[in-house]
Amino acid sequence: MQDLYQVGAITQTHGIKGEVKVFPMTDDISRFKNMKEILLDAGREGYISLEVESARPQKNLVILKFKGINNINEIEKYKGKGLYVSKENRVELKKDEYFIADMIGLKVYLDTDDKSVFGTLTDVLQTGANDVYVIKLLDDREVLVPAIKDCVLSVDVDNGRITIHLLEGLLE
Repeated sequence: MQDLYQVGAITQTHGIKGEVKVFPMTDDISRFKNMKEILLDAGREGYISLEVESARPQKNLVILKFKGINNINEIEKYKGKGLYVSKENRVELKKDEYFIADMIGLKVYLDTDDKSVFGTLTDVLQTGANDVYVIKLLDDREVLVPAIKDCVLSVDVDNGRITIHLLEGLLE
């Protein structure tokens, strides 16, 4: 199976004409408006390819309508199911933007020691002000590094490495 990336989850139906409320798992909910194909995790049925007919924001959710699904009975059984896109259908990123899913597992190196692995990126915390990288050190400790230009010097997803500058006090 190809790499799939979750972009949302159906929370409930909306009206009787087959629309659903979706909790977005992306920082840009406008992406749903430009989405052509989305994959629905239908459980035992596998993944169902759906075409987005319309999308509109509603508070912190998105109301989606899929082509060919025109009543509540056709979509109700999918409440709680995830919505995914393939790697080819992800949105284009700007310079110095990365998908978190692509970064998890990258080896982290210090700017002072380009040869030895400092740790591995295990998570990215989204705090609002800036992301925070959770790095698991070789001795199983964790260090939190703010994802700011002073700390994160380079990210090279293709070569599986991140180079950081460790600010004083972060290891304490």
